[in-house]
Amino acid sequence: MTAKNNHPELIEKLAEGISNLTTSEEWQRHLDFQSKFHRYSFNNVLLIAAQCHEASQVAGFNAWRKINRFVRKGEKAIWILAPMVYKSADAEDGGDERIIRGFKFVPVFDVAQTDGEDLPAICNRLDGDDPAGNYTTLLGVARSIGFSVEDHEFNGTTNGDCSHSERRIRVETRNTPAQRVKTLAHEIAHALLHESFDSRALAELEAESTAYVVCQALGIDSSDYSFGYVATWTGGGEQAIAGIKASCERIQRAAATILRAFEPAAQEEAA
Repeated sequence: MTAKNNHPELIEKLAEGISNLTTSEEWQRHLDFQSKFHRYSFNNVLLIAAQCHEASQVAGFNAWRKINRFVRKGEKAIWILAPMVYKSADAEDGGDERIIRGFKFVPVFDVAQTDGEDLPAICNRLDGDDPAGNYTTLLGVARSIGFSVEDHEFNGTTNGDCSHSERRIRVETRNTPAQRVKTLAHEIAHALLHESFDSRALAELEAESTAYVVCQALGIDSSDYSFGYVATWTGGGEQAIAGIKASCERIQRAAATILRAFEPAAQEEAA
């Protein structure tokens, strides 16, 4: 392995895998499921994050029931704002013109607060061990850029997070060693690339693409997770591939920075 090798073939493999996924029946089932959920305003996204930072998929009590999932007894609601919609007094007879007269708080619940039928999954956590000790080497990478790494038990589907203000990365401790390697590579990419950013979707594309390149170079196949993750954040195959091409140099530089720690010379220095 050489840090000078930017692994362009892995970028191409990532783009091809996402393209194949987003023309599959599995992807269509995912889209059909997502269509049952509302897209929330920026203010509601802030409200959700303030009350439940780890929330990943929220819906009302009855919306969950319609897809055969049920809110567990005793779960605390997340409160968001919903418009109060009325028929306009000026609407012509038989018309259906609607106007908004203010907002009210309504309760929603995260998927982690529900039980029931499994949701369609296009991001499958990785199985497998880490016999080469890649996670330990990645810990050194994080320390070298001034970040601590902590084990953490998240609620819901969160695998890790990165805080620039606290210079801290957290990784889900209950996942398999292979998944933890991929997650730590993803969060180190955030640490390297995203102290500030304009687009969360682009940031996630860059971080997961970096993690994919790193994992593939280390002999860990993260396809089952990375293809779906990138496609989900970007909205589909064409958008994902365009984003990967636009960010290709940033992805390659971040991956090369991480992989440098796995060079024989770096390993000898660490020893």
